[in-house]
Amino acid sequence: MEKLTKNKAMEISELSRHTFDKLLSSGVLRLYENEKGKKFIKANELKKFMLTPEYKQLKDGVVDKRNTLNDLSGKDWLPETKSFLYQKGLGADSPDAQIEKQHPAPYSFQDIGHLVRFFTKKGMKVLDPFGGVGSTAKACEIDGRICTSIELSPKYYKLSKDRLEKEVGKGTSKKHTFINGNSCVELKKLDTNSFDFMVTSPPYWGILHKQDQKVKKERVAKNLDTQYSNDKNDLGNVACYTDFLNILTNDIFLQCARIIRPTKYMALVVSDFRDKSNFLSFHSDLIQTLNHAKIPGGGTLSLQGVKILLQNHKSLLPYGYPFAYVENIHHQFILIFKKEK
Repeated sequence: MEKLTKNKAMEISELSRHTFDKLLSSGVLRLYENEKGKKFIKANELKKFMLTPEYKQLKDGVVDKRNTLNDLSGKDWLPETKSFLYQKGLGADSPDAQIEKQHPAPYSFQDIGHLVRFFTKKGMKVLDPFGGVGSTAKACEIDGRICTSIELSPKYYKLSKDRLEKEVGKGTSKKHTFINGNSCVELKKLDTNSFDFMVTSPPYWGILHKQDQKVKKERVAKNLDTQYSNDKNDLGNVACYTDFLNILTNDIFLQCARIIRPTKYMALVVSDFRDKSNFLSFHSDLIQTLNHAKIPGGGTLSLQGVKILLQNHKSLLPYGYPFAYVENIHHQFILIFKKEK
């Protein structure tokens, strides 16, 4: 007879100490004692319990019948409400990162997956007005959601479809809608109250036009794109920051708010940045312009929270050294808005 310590039994069953103690106190599992007074659990009894529906429910949790937002149990829901998230990527050398890294500012489909899983149920419709190389589309395909991705650049539009076909499976891109066009135009063609969630990472104004040490090292030397495009409709090419912010908020984000259903959410992944000697608090500018803004077609946007996406893996560069403080920005903000009726 194989004997297990309580700690080993908890490790094997992947149950918390609180849950395990409840099983012992209710008699579902039994704690034995040997002749030396040491307590143990019989391995065969634990294995038998792990085959029961009760164990599966304890391990995986139960989705509350009142939960119309997502498919998460209380156990899975709670960690997702933390105000921070560590960024997770594949790594530049991964076979599945070769398409992604062709874009000058990609974002991780794993990070988007957290948001997609929390703010939608399987089969729901997700909108991304800055589709890039398809990170949102890939997250949706993996998690069983349906994505509509709008991308201005013909190159990235094609790569986003190629990415799903290569990295997820043949035919997967056909389950989603990919639009090659200007979001300022294309969003107006989409029906009001027709999507369940919007998530995107917009351009950070003209930041990609600056070729600092990092860009020269990581992209120019490797003959990779350093900006989105030369298209006059590209927001990265707008000369004035105020004009950029107005277009982004009024022509894109408020249109996205019109398109999502009432009580649904928008998540914007953004970062602050520098323009020469000026530090621009992009995330707070967006909050000021979007919070309580009136939505075309009815309703208002309401800020629900700001999650910090920590980028602890990024390398440090000696900005300002040894004369002045210049920050290595190793985090992004995820601004979460709700469409109020």
